[in-house]
Amino acid sequence: MKFSHESIKPTLALALLSSLLLAGCGHDDDDVVVNNDPEPTPPVMLSYEIAVSNLTANQPLSPVFVATHSADMQLWMAGQASSVALEKLAEGGDTSDLAAISELTSNTTGAGVIMPGMSETLSFSIEQDDVASVSLATMLVNTNDAFAGVNNYDLSQLEVNMPSSMTLRVYDAGTEANSEAKGTLPGPADGGEGYNAARDDVDFIHIHPGVISMYDGLADSVLTPSHRFDNPAIKVTITRTQ
Repeated sequence: MKFSHESIKPTLALALLSSLLLAGCGHDDDDVVVNNDPEPTPPVMLSYEIAVSNLTANQPLSPVFVATHSADMQLWMAGQASSVALEKLAEGGDTSDLAAISELTSNTTGAGVIMPGMSETLSFSIEQDDVASVSLATMLVNTNDAFAGVNNYDLSQLEVNMPSSMTLRVYDAGTEANSEAKGTLPGPADGGEGYNAARDDVDFIHIHPGVISMYDGLADSVLTPSHRFDNPAIKVTITRTQ
């Protein structure tokens, strides 16, 4: 039997086309997927230092609490009642409830007590998008409920290596009467009770009237004139380092 060239050509063409299609199908699993999504940009971090100096003669400071937060938040406000978290710090130096506040963007607590004439520097870093305000608080431990601090300081105004210094007045948390009595002060002058849930004072934050002491007619006081403090009692310097 003879085949014409005309009948062979279509058959060969179909066979070649089928082979090409099958070959293409066999490599579907090996196709390279190109991801054109850009790599995420790492956040820009800003770093700060806060130096806290104790200017008193005989009032150790509890470990300093430092927190960053939005500009519309306040840790306390003069003329208003203390939160329980602030009360725990002002009566016993306990920062745990302050650190648990969910609105904070960051927080840190100092390494230990700052003795009179001594200083401590705390460092922290936050994302540039979170930069707003910083607050600070510490107890004067030879008192019933005296504390000092920085409330809602605007960090955005700081330039790198251009420190801002301030001196702090002392507040009374208004939660515990200033009896100065034995067993009521957590500091070394007494070694007594810290936080007590009962409130027996005016129940609003105000400028502290100062220590009276046993030598000025407060018969139950365990404090001496050395425990007195004049405002200001603390110096704070805030520096943006990066």
